[in-house]
Amino acid sequence: MSVYPTITPEEVKDKLAKGEALHLIDVREDDEVAEGMIAEAKHIPMGEIPESLDQLDKSTEYIMVCRSGGRSGRVCEFLQEHGYKVVNMEGGMLNWTGETMPKK
Repeated sequence: MSVYPTITPEEVKDKLAKGEALHLIDVREDDEVAEGMIAEAKHIPMGEIPESLDQLDKSTEYIMVCRSGGRSGRVCEFLQEHGYKVVNMEGGMLNWTGETMPKK
């Protein structure tokens, strides 16, 4: 089993507040992101990740986000096995206290 790094929602919020450029990918389903997602995140539903690899760069670190951290963890394992740099946001959007916005 692969082990990937994790980051807390609070750390993500702090980094964004400092203006750090983060590459967030929200892997939740359409109905979930409709309720609100982190403004800087890109939405790629978990089931579409395998055919969306051409949208990702192996030299970029991505922070994966889901509702509670489970699905994003599985996506992290999959992407790591394919040579991508990934970090899982622990606790997912359930623990996010920052601003959210409806998906554009």
